[in-house]
Amino acid sequence: MRPIKVTHVVTRFIVGGAQEATLLTASHVDRDRFPSEIVTGEETGAEGDLSAEARARGIPLHYESALVRRIHPWLDALALARLTARFKKEKPDVVHTHSSKAGIVGRAAARLAGVPAVLHTAHGWAFHRPKAGLGSSASWVIERGAAALCDAIPVVSQGTYDAAVHSRLGPPDKFVVIRDPIELDRYRRDEDARARVRGEFGFEPQHFVFGFLSRLSVPKRPEMVVRAFARVAARHPDARLLLVGDGALRASTEAAIAETGTGALVRLAGLRRDVPAMLSAFDAFVLVSDWEGLPMVLPQALAAGLPIVCSAVGGTPDLVDEGVNGYLVPQGDLETLVDRMDRLAADPAAARVLGQSGGARLAPFDADQVARALEAIYEKLVRAKRP
Repeated sequence: MRPIKVTHVVTRFIVGGAQEATLLTASHVDRDRFPSEIVTGEETGAEGDLSAEARARGIPLHYESALVRRIHPWLDALALARLTARFKKEKPDVVHTHSSKAGIVGRAAARLAGVPAVLHTAHGWAFHRPKAGLGSSASWVIERGAAALCDAIPVVSQGTYDAAVHSRLGPPDKFVVIRDPIELDRYRRDEDARARVRGEFGFEPQHFVFGFLSRLSVPKRPEMVVRAFARVAARHPDARLLLVGDGALRASTEAAIAETGTGALVRLAGLRRDVPAMLSAFDAFVLVSDWEGLPMVLPQALAAGLPIVCSAVGGTPDLVDEGVNGYLVPQGDLETLVDRMDRLAADPAAARVLGQSGGARLAPFDADQVARALEAIYEKLVRAKRP
């Protein structure tokens, strides 16, 4: 067969899990066999964007100004028309969509353009979020309709798969668990980077550093992490907290630091792209989102040898075994979060043992292994449509 052209469509190319997964997928497939490009909207934000990384990896990146995150009937119709025209002109063999808006508009455009194979990677379901309210039913109807427009839906966790099947979004064989790709070797703990980063923020060797690395935005709950840390630090003077990221909740996070009087113990690093180095500086990783699919930073943190404290939502139980490589906290449970963070700070040696147990479940996240799984789906679908 001739090469199979793949066009990825993502709503925004910000620094985020779905976007990094898109970039790594396009990077790790066999580029001669599956030449890939990315089409994205122009919106960015405090999170930063990945355009420089795409250029550095040699991935063609194209912008569609009408593709926006918010619901906007006129722009959504324009994006649909422009993407349809693009697909008719460029004739990709596969359109692979990521994120909600691009998933809906991109799949519809691909079908209108007669693209042979259409996929959508689901990082979670809006209708499955806590307190989704009246929007839950509408979201389910939209997702079910969009599911009918594509040939396969890779999902990033078992929980996401179970929710799709239980909710009857489509036939079970349309969904398949394929993890987000991670370049695992990049995240192995680096002692030189650890010393450098800890020195940059004034951390001493005896300090036990809790790390948060994510967007400062809903649903990540950075303020909750600050409030839990304040209670832990009152009992463990050597405890410190490093928050890495930026976003809409920065001001409220700074307010929580001021209210708890932890300004001398907490550092806000802002947006950083040296993620492996930042993880090397941590002694434990904390993430207590209200909802998730399966955040890419969790396998990255496990690859860095860190014990995890995270909320038991979405696909996080796929990776974290209670008391084996970390702790699972019920969504929104501040008391349990304080208790689990306290256990780690009280016994750094035991925390290191937990961290060293984290690598057993990481093989399915290897970027090359994920790429091979997606290549098999691309080829199977295209062969069925294009003998």
